[in-house]
Amino acid sequence: MNAVSSPLERFKTYLELVKFEHTIFALPFAYSGLFIASKNQLGTWFPGFAILFWVTLAMIGARTAAMALNRVIDAAIDARNPRTAMRHVPKGAVKPLEGYGLAIISLLVLAISAWQLNPLCLALMPLAVVFLVLYPYTKRFTWLCHVWLGITDGAAASGGYIAVTGRFDAVAWILWLVVIFWMVGLDVIYATQDYDFDRENGVNSIPQRFGIPRGLEIAKLSHAMMWALLIAVGIVAGSHWIYYAGVIVMGAILWYEHSIVNPKDLTKVNEAFFNANTWLALTMIASVMLDVILR
Repeated sequence: MNAVSSPLERFKTYLELVKFEHTIFALPFAYSGLFIASKNQLGTWFPGFAILFWVTLAMIGARTAAMALNRVIDAAIDARNPRTAMRHVPKGAVKPLEGYGLAIISLLVLAISAWQLNPLCLALMPLAVVFLVLYPYTKRFTWLCHVWLGITDGAAASGGYIAVTGRFDAVAWILWLVVIFWMVGLDVIYATQDYDFDRENGVNSIPQRFGIPRGLEIAKLSHAMMWALLIAVGIVAGSHWIYYAGVIVMGAILWYEHSIVNPKDLTKVNEAFFNANTWLALTMIASVMLDVILR
């Protein structure tokens, strides 16, 4: 199959492998950190095309590497799970060596991007790599795997900030926490789909450990913390009223996300996971951009 596939077909296969469209989850938060830092530190909302380019490339490299490794490392587990058995590696559409190769290339892209940004980005890059490489293994030994994922993805938001400033400030830390609590909530919702499989196969998650009803309550609490931290971002950054209007909209989106998923009806988990959170991420970057442009 691989031998007769055209380069374009293989490229599309790799994009499908890493769910490239899910990059939209973290990228708006990286841009939010970047634009807030630019406005507060440089006095202009736009930091320049060079920084924007290298931050974008770093984000794509980091997430592609993480997803490629996750798919290869979890291939044996995915093959046993009816929901995931037809993913590319278990069904043989992508060989494990290809997945590792894609991850290595992506990590090189991340390293070059960090080098082009500033010394702090470059110094922190190895730590980010450790977190993204180890994430697939966390579900094998702890139900706190969702928190590990949040810490890993949350680095994107603070990374966008330090790409401009070359240092950590309060806003960078709060943005990191925003994404941590966001990812914990949405990943717990996503994990409810595999509750029975995880229990039978010893895969750890919050729903598997505490049950689906309690797991969804934890997800709600996590998203409530996220919403409170979004307000804190605006206060510390000195945001315009329009940012807070966006926070209200994001609160409504989070409410909707939890309203369509309940322990007795998990049929809309994918809608809650992807559609609602896509709109939330887009609302975040729209609110921040309008804020930094207008104030």
